[in-house]
Amino acid sequence: MRKFFLILYASLLIPSPRAEAQARFRVMAWNVENLFDTRHDTLKNDHEFLPQAYRHWTYTRYRQKLDNVARVIAALGEWEAPALVALCEVENDTVLIDLTRHSPLKEWRYRFVSTHSPDPRGIDVALLYQRDRFKLLSSRSIRIAPLGRHHRTRDLLHASGLLLTGDTLDIIVCHLPSRTGGVKESAPYRDFVASRIRAEADSLLHARYHPQLIILGDFNDYPSSSSIRKVLQAVAPPTQPAALSLYHLPNPRATQNVRGSYKYRGRWELIDHILVSGTLLDTTSSFFTSDELSGIFAPPFLLVADPEHDGLQPFRTYKGMKYQGGYSDHLPVYADFIDNNNSEL
Repeated sequence: MRKFFLILYASLLIPSPRAEAQARFRVMAWNVENLFDTRHDTLKNDHEFLPQAYRHWTYTRYRQKLDNVARVIAALGEWEAPALVALCEVENDTVLIDLTRHSPLKEWRYRFVSTHSPDPRGIDVALLYQRDRFKLLSSRSIRIAPLGRHHRTRDLLHASGLLLTGDTLDIIVCHLPSRTGGVKESAPYRDFVASRIRAEADSLLHARYHPQLIILGDFNDYPSSSSIRKVLQAVAPPTQPAALSLYHLPNPRATQNVRGSYKYRGRWELIDHILVSGTLLDTTSSFFTSDELSGIFAPPFLLVADPEHDGLQPFRTYKGMKYQGGYSDHLPVYADFIDNNNSEL
């Protein structure tokens, strides 16, 4: 099964010669669009994803969804599974166990950590990790307080792990509040969550001797939005990045057939992001990345024709209430980090 997933997919992404000469540590973030199991959680509003509901979310469809998610992770990993996989819109630990142990992904023996948020629908964020490349030291959920009339949102997930270089890598996985109700009306809550992320980032950047921080997930905002540009103060990497500043990585220029990670009313939008601390852009260090080593993963099998607008769109699981059997309404984003140390943990 693994060979089936990997045949020809290696040609979809061509690493730079420099990356091929050194060990590659690939990180990806993906909103998998409603990865629900088929059982009802009495504490959550998951009614639409049950076998008897109007979406007819059957066990067969659930298994297909797991296989689809596994296929994308395998394809993006090329000949080697991504070291870290941040996922948004996963319902619970059950779906993560099924994904990592009972789907074709089981060959890579991923471990995972996840949140258990007060989100009304019960969706959470999770981090899959290759424990021979990222030795988990700790993980915790960061609860977001309610703001006004907005629904409670997802927790942040903070995980710390030891790299092969011997350094600690901090990861914050996030899924900021949606734009339901309007962009302007919902923006204050995203700014509020972003301020919580910024406070956590500042604490880590000043506490670590050699801080290395990655913040990734679905931000529901653009690089130019207030939450990213003003609150998180994350910008495109300059020629000489500051060690304790945050920078925005995913590079739409690396993908020719799409201009974002999500398409809304015919317009591509970049709302899924990978932010890094300036220390991770230092090419003289033993573990680093660059804007040229990041991108949006958009192979042909993740796209279909957009009949209402020009071009292509993500191949979704559902289009409205109609089952499509696709993957997600988002495309994954990724970044490659170069590891100059091949020692064992």
